Amino acid sequence: MKQDKKMIVTFLMPAVVAFALMFLYPVVRTVIMSLYEVKNVTDAADTWTFVGFENFITVLKNDTFRKSMYNIFRIWLVGGIITMSISLLFAVLLTNGIKGKGFFRAVIYLPNVVSAVALATMWTQYVFQSKYGLFNNIIRFFGGNAVNWLGPDMKFWSMLIAFIFGAVGYYMLIFLSGIERIPTEIYEAATIDGATKGNKFRYITLPLLRGVFKTNLTFWTINTITFFVWSKMFSPVDSEVSTVSPVVHMMNLVFGGKAVSGTFAGRGAAVGVLLAVCVMLTFAIFNLCIKDDDIEL
Repeated sequence: MKQDKKMIVTFLMPAVVAFALMFLYPVVRTVIMSLYEVKNVTDAADTWTFVGFENFITVLKNDTFRKSMYNIFRIWLVGGIITMSISLLFAVLLTNGIKGKGFFRAVIYLPNVVSAVALATMWTQYVFQSKYGLFNNIIRFFGGNAVNWLGPDMKFWSMLIAFIFGAVGYYMLIFLSGIERIPTEIYEAATIDGATKGNKFRYITLPLLRGVFKTNLTFWTINTITFFVWSKMFSPVDSEVSTVSPVVHMMNLVFGGKAVSGTFAGRGAAVGVLLAVCVMLTFAIFNLCIKDDDIEL
């Protein structure tokens, strides 16, 4: 028995040490750093100056941070509604006996295989291009005027459209797995009772997807909170107000950037802690509001 315990400890130790060094230590250090005035992220701990919650107050009063949180909220709310609706629609269509299910599933999921940088480049350099872009060519074909998709007024919505395009396939697969695990006997019994497809979707599919909805919403929250690549690709030089995200603002604080005179690693750590709190609060709310499936499958 003792040999078995030693063997288990021996095999677990490398994973535990790696987890502590690569995940646990950075998290603890970031939380502690958020309470200190730290200029550079590599500064020794004995050079830090304790300021309590001053970093959090400064960050919350910052206009750029507020705008970035507003941007993320819009992405989370508007983008979430659109993404979840389209993903669920595709999942339902692909589980209704459509021919070529494997092909369509692969096509819809394909954007997730492509690098986000390459995907964003395609949208900015081809789809949204003002003179020769795909969207403007379609608009001109129908007699309309070209739209400046990458202008200050439209850049945020253009970025959101591109982000949704790349995200739909991922959440569709999760919905697919949830629908496919619902026993067919339930649908067959409903058919015998005269239920229409709409009734089966409303009274069977949706209630039995509550756990899947919670999973998708949690993943969506994490993906929007860590929104970075798309923001930088649509504003590659400086962080524009219309596309700035909290993670980009955090990077500017830690390493310097537009509208930031110097480096403020302590404030950047405070931003990271605030984002982590947002994720935990959102997850707690989902757990309270969205119960698991009532039927054991």
